Amino acid sequence: MRTLLAYRMAQSTLAMVGAGIAAAVLLCGCSASPTAGALAEVSPPAQSQNAVDLAAQYAQLASQGGRVFKLRPDLSAVRIYAFRAGPAAKFAHNHVLSAPEFDGFFYMPQADPSQSRFDFAFRLDQLAMDVPAHRAEAGPAFAKLLSDADIESTREHMLGAGNLQADRYPYVRIHSLNISGESPKFSVRLALEMHGQTRELWVPLTVTGLPEAIHASGSFVVRQTDFGVKPYAVLGGLISVQDELIVDFSLVGE
Repeated sequence: MRTLLAYRMAQSTLAMVGAGIAAAVLLCGCSASPTAGALAEVSPPAQSQNAVDLAAQYAQLASQGGRVFKLRPDLSAVRIYAFRAGPAAKFAHNHVLSAPEFDGFFYMPQADPSQSRFDFAFRLDQLAMDVPAHRAEAGPAFAKLLSDADIESTREHMLGAGNLQADRYPYVRIHSLNISGESPKFSVRLALEMHGQTRELWVPLTVTGLPEAIHASGSFVVRQTDFGVKPYAVLGGLISVQDELIVDFSLVGE
C-alpha cells in the first residue's frame, strides 16, 4: 500500500513538473496565445522620418565632395541570433531575427578617406522572425522549423513590454564614430542606440568593392542588460533567453 501511494505521489510530482515546463515553453514563444506583454501593432509610415533625416544629412555630405552610397536592403543581410538558456532549455528553441527593411548610408570623402562615416537604422517592429531559409542557413542549432503560431508568440514575447518594448523604443540605430585600418580590413568604433540607451563598441569590418560600390560585412555581440533590457525568462529562469545576442551583417551599397 505504501509503495502504491509513493508511486502515485511520484506520478503527481512528475505531472506537475511537466505542466510547469509546458507552461514555460508556451510563455517563451511556443504558443500563439496572447500575453499581457504583447506587442502593440504599429503601422510605420511608408518613409520614416529617420530615413528622411539620414538622406538629408548624407546629401549635405555629398555636396562637400566625395561619394555617398545608399545601403540596399534587397542586396544585404542582417541576422540577429537569440539563444535559449535555463535548466529546461532543451524544451525551448533558438531564434533567428532578420531586418528585411532598414535605412543606411556610407560616406567616403574624396580628400581624406579616413574620415569616412556611416549610419544604419532599423525598426524592431519590422523584424522578420525565424524565416525557414534563415534557420536552415544558421546550422543544426536552428534546424527545427517553427509553426506560424510559435513565431507569432515569439514576436509578442521578445518585442513586447517585458523585453525589448518595441512599441516604446522602435528604433535600433548605429552611427560610426571612428574608422581605422586599411582596405579591406578596418576597425570601427560604433555608437549603438537601443531601448533608449546608447553604448559604444569596437567592431571589425571587412570592406570591398570601393570606389564603385561598397560591400561591408562583420559581426558583433550585444548584451541586452547593457541597454537596460531584461532577457526574457519564466518560472524563475527555468526557461530563458541568453543575455548575449549575436549580430551578423553583410551590407551592400551603391
